[in-house]
Amino acid sequence: MPSLRFPKNFPEILGVRWFNVAVLATTPCISLVGLLLQPARRQTVWFAIFYYAFTMLGITAGYHRLWSHRAYNASLPLQLLLMAGGTSAVQGSCYWWSHAHRSHHRHTDTDRDPYNSSRGLLWTHFGWIIFKTTLRKGSADISDLRRDSLIQFQHRWYFPLALLFGFVVPSIIPGLLWRDWSGGFYFAAVMRLTVAHHSSFCINSIAHYLGDSPYDDRHSPRDHFLSAILTMGEGYHNFHHQFPMDYRNAFLWYQYDPTKWFIAICSFLGLANNLRVFPSNEIVKGALAMKLKTLKQVQDLVQWPTPPEKLPVVTWETFQEESTSRTLILVSGFIHDVSSFVEEHPGGPRLLTKNSGLDMTASFFGGYYSHSNAAHNRLSMMRVGVLAGGVESVAEHATPESQRLYITERRVSSLESEIASKVVTKYV
Repeated sequence: MPSLRFPKNFPEILGVRWFNVAVLATTPCISLVGLLLQPARRQTVWFAIFYYAFTMLGITAGYHRLWSHRAYNASLPLQLLLMAGGTSAVQGSCYWWSHAHRSHHRHTDTDRDPYNSSRGLLWTHFGWIIFKTTLRKGSADISDLRRDSLIQFQHRWYFPLALLFGFVVPSIIPGLLWRDWSGGFYFAAVMRLTVAHHSSFCINSIAHYLGDSPYDDRHSPRDHFLSAILTMGEGYHNFHHQFPMDYRNAFLWYQYDPTKWFIAICSFLGLANNLRVFPSNEIVKGALAMKLKTLKQVQDLVQWPTPPEKLPVVTWETFQEESTSRTLILVSGFIHDVSSFVEEHPGGPRLLTKNSGLDMTASFFGGYYSHSNAAHNRLSMMRVGVLAGGVESVAEHATPESQRLYITERRVSSLESEIASKVVTKYV
C-alpha cells in the first residue's frame, strides 16, 4: 500500500508556495458553501459538467499529449481551444507544465523527477506543488516550447488568463444565459475547478500506485481502469511511459480513453493530423516480454525433474536387479522409481508392481492407457536413472502393433523431456 506520510527521503523544505496553497485550500471550501447554500439548477449542472470536460481535455489533449509529447499536430483553432481549456484548469502555464512533465519522463522516479513517486502519495498528488525545496527538476529539451508563440503568449499573460477562463467565463455564462450568477460561480467555476485539480493530479499520484505493469515494471507507472476514469483516459500510465509519443493512452479498443477519441474525432474533422502511434508489433513485444518475465518467476518457484545429463546411466542388468527390491519401470529410456506412488496409482497398485523391471513405454503411451500431461509431469519427477542403450530390445517388450507406436512416442517423449527441462529461462 502507498504511504500517506512523507517518507524519509522527503526533501528539505525551504518554504511554502502560499498562492498555490490558497487556491487548493479555498476552492473546496467555497464549493462546500455552494453545496450547502445554493440550489443547483439543472442547466448550471450540465454546463459545469461540459466546462469540466473542456478543462480536462485542455490538460490531457492539450498540455499533455500535444505540447508535452508532440503526439499529434493541431490546427490553430484547436490549439486555441485546448490552450483556453488548459488555462481554465489553473495549474500553471503550459510552458511551465510541459517543462516539468518532460523532466518527469526523462528522470522518472529519481531525485530529478519533480513528482518522484518514491516520496509518497501526498508528495506526488500535491506536495511538489505547494512546497519550495532544495530539489531542482532535471534537464529536458524545451527549445520547441520556447519557439512556440502561443505558448509564450500564454506564459507571459498566464495569471489574467487563468482568472478569465478559470473563474470569470464559467461564472458569467450561466448568469447571462439563465440568470444563475451565484450557481455559475459556485458550481461551474469553483467546484468544477476543485474536481479538475484533483482529477488531473491523479495522473501523477494514483496512476503511479494503483494497477498493473503490463509493459515494464522497472518504474512506478501503472495501468488501471479507475485511474483512467479519474483522469479522462490517462490511467493507462504504464503504456504511456513506455510509448510516450503515442497519441493514445489506451492501446486496446475497449479501454477507456476519451482523450484518444477526442483527438481521433478532431483528426476526422481535419483539425488534427500526424497522429503518432508506436508500431503495434513493438507494443505486443513489450507486453510479451513482461508475460515471459512473470512466467520465469513462476518457473523458478516450480520443482522440475532432474535433467537427463545429471541422471546416472544404468545397465539393463542393474535395472533388473534393483527392480526386485523396489518398483522400477522403464518409460522412454528413463528408469522411474514409482514405489511411493504405487498405492496412489489410479489403475491400481498391481498394475505397477507386476510390471516392475519391465519397459512400459508402449503401455504408458496407449497400450493400457493414453496418459495425460499431468501423468507425464508426475512420472518425470520419479526419474532415477537412464538405461544404457535406452532399451534391452523393442521386440521383447512390445507387440508388433505397439512397436511402431513405441518408436514414434519415444521420439515425441524425448522432445517433450528436452522442452520440459529447458522451459523458457530467458525473456525478450
